[in-house]
Amino acid sequence: MSGRAESTERRKSKRGERKAKNGEWRIERGVAIRAGFYIFGTHLFAGFVWLLFYLGEHAHK
Repeated sequence: MSGRAESTERRKSKRGERKAKNGEWRIERGVAIRAGFYIFGTHLFAGFVWLLFYLGEHAHK
């Protein structure tokens, strides 16, 4: 192989690595966002249930 062919090969492999790292980063970011929504939603639901118990406890019977 000539020097020029080797440098072209290296550039292509680095681009592929960059795309793979970018793809992994996007997947990790998506997982983190989804986990944040699930945690927030669970806390919101728990707060709503707590509110129902609180209001039921203080209801005038």
